[in-house]
Amino acid sequence: MRTWQFFLVSLAIALIGFMGARALGNDYLFFAGYVVLQFIVLATAWNILGGYCGYVNFGSAAFFAIGAYTTVVMTKMPAFANRHLPEGLAEIVVAVTPPPIPVLIVMGGIVAGLVGLGTGYLTLRLRGVFFAIATLALAVVLATLITNWDFVGGSRGAYVIRPATVAVLGINYIEYLFLVMLILVVIALTVARAIERSRLGYGFATIRDDELAAEASGVPTLKLKLIATTLSGAFMGMAGAPFPYYIGFLEPASAFGLAYAVNAIAMPMIGGTTSWVGPLLGAVLLGTLQQLATVTISSAVSLLIVGLLLVFFVIIAPNGLIGLWQQYFGRKRDEDAETEAKATAEAAKPAVKTS
Repeated sequence: MRTWQFFLVSLAIALIGFMGARALGNDYLFFAGYVVLQFIVLATAWNILGGYCGYVNFGSAAFFAIGAYTTVVMTKMPAFANRHLPEGLAEIVVAVTPPPIPVLIVMGGIVAGLVGLGTGYLTLRLRGVFFAIATLALAVVLATLITNWDFVGGSRGAYVIRPATVAVLGINYIEYLFLVMLILVVIALTVARAIERSRLGYGFATIRDDELAAEASGVPTLKLKLIATTLSGAFMGMAGAPFPYYIGFLEPASAFGLAYAVNAIAMPMIGGTTSWVGPLLGAVLLGTLQQLATVTISSAVSLLIVGLLLVFFVIIAPNGLIGLWQQYFGRKRDEDAETEAKATAEAAKPAVKTS
């Protein structure tokens, strides 16, 4: 299936799912579903760098927060313009800010992508655990900056009031956020699948398998890694851009939450990091379990579930669900092929006449 065909089929399935959720008439499905969809985008974004290239990124929460605080900055612009800009210019700023959610998603992706590009240029000469520590340090530095930036609320946080409904579509705002995130999931999966099947994806795979050998063979590893960090950071920022409207009150502790950094790594590892399907499976499995645990037990057990599943899969299926599937069914196909070959060989033997 070609990329554009995959996109159209995925979009049709997504829209059918949205209409089905609306038909059930339960708003909790949209609140919980938004979180699961958000994690699908985060896991897919992490996998572009961590799975395809083999560079473990512990700074997922930082890029997510960049997207979220880009939205906060835009919501603060009208008040800032009225206080500090000339009247004519202030009227223009008030008229165009804050922009619609799709525009905020693009803006959050651009800002986070640029940060990813800069971070990659500074840190991608590091490898292994040193790169992972550098990305973790990035998250700490950005969290400190946001905590001390009064314009976006600092440590006090900032309120973002969402409208009750979207008049153009005739749906309430949480349904609108769900729909927007659903479309973003389709875009992220389409891009990840296209990368996997392209020359770019093959280049990423050479870096993951043996970077020194790839460099010796003439593969432009630094250029490819910069592309990976930019794309990964951009999609993480896109995932975070609608978050302030979803949560209503954004503070550094929620934007830079440990859950985003942990889940972004655990979900692809549980699903499988070598294919675009892996992050999707891992995010749906873990995200659904976490939402069920939040409703039935407590939200405090979410990370416990992640830890237990991660330990289980590291021991039982280190290559994730995709690896487990390939191991079982691949072995079964090989056995079936061997049995068929033996049967064919026996049938091909000439009949021996007995007197």
